[in-house]
Amino acid sequence: MPNAEKLAKKGLYFEKLIDLCVNSPNALLVGVDHVASKQMQDIRIELRGHAIVLMGKNTMIRKALDIGHERHPEAGMDKLRAATNGNMGFIFATNCTLDHIREVLSKYIKTQAAKVGQVAVVDWFIPSGPTGMDPSQTNFFQALNIGTKIVKGQIELVSDFQILKIGEKVSASGAMLLAKLGIKPFEYQMQVQQVYQDATVFSAAVLDISDAVLIQKFLAGVANMAAFSREVGIPTEAGLPHAFGNAFRNVAALVADIDFTFKEVEDVKKFLADPSAYAAANPLLSAPMVIFHVLRTWCFDVFLSCFGAWLLVH
Repeated sequence: MPNAEKLAKKGLYFEKLIDLCVNSPNALLVGVDHVASKQMQDIRIELRGHAIVLMGKNTMIRKALDIGHERHPEAGMDKLRAATNGNMGFIFATNCTLDHIREVLSKYIKTQAAKVGQVAVVDWFIPSGPTGMDPSQTNFFQALNIGTKIVKGQIELVSDFQILKIGEKVSASGAMLLAKLGIKPFEYQMQVQQVYQDATVFSAAVLDISDAVLIQKFLAGVANMAAFSREVGIPTEAGLPHAFGNAFRNVAALVADIDFTFKEVEDVKKFLADPSAYAAANPLLSAPMVIFHVLRTWCFDVFLSCFGAWLLVH
């Protein structure tokens, strides 16, 4: 049975985690595999005053989140509990953005040599060419069946050789050879795995979506809505510019060959009267594209005038 002191510490930990989830529900779930204590300390120091780094055993985290979910079912702590898995922790943003936290994490990366039995997290190739090792050490390459030759008193690889493959364990010969070559192939840092925000948990990849991507997707949705509204014949704000454009193109077609004109159609009539003049002014455009360009510009100008008048009326 745990003593009173340990129970009190657990209780304080539970209350702290629940309080952060309720009052600072803006956090990153980070993986800390192979993260050194010095890295952790440096991250805590730099985030001090901006964010709170909270680690703990998974059993304690799950217990705290169970208690918190019973008290505050609206906070989404049940989703956070489901995401608690492996060697991980939380960074709660209290006075900064999540992007700021990610920038801080990216500063603290530790390189590490390959160890025997360690699972490789990268594909690593030893490039062809001189290795800087003398001919007496060819046995290291022979153990791995690496083709070599002796050039100017040093060992030289005949071709590139893949010594590490993602998901496979590092062999004793491979670890020794990488150490001889002075290669540290692994880099470790706090890895952002998921995000806890607005009582939901979602993938960290969402944070990489830029404003440009969001605008592009929004405009694509507007275009789809405009096309749909035009097809079914139901007027919408998205389809209004296209409706005006089509209407004015029809008007231009009707007045093109009759003795009737108005200001907005004058450019169209000038083009129809002398297409070669417009073609000379736009040498990179074909005649149909020049027509399209003139009509599009004209329709857009008229649409803005009419739409502005419509806004004033409504």
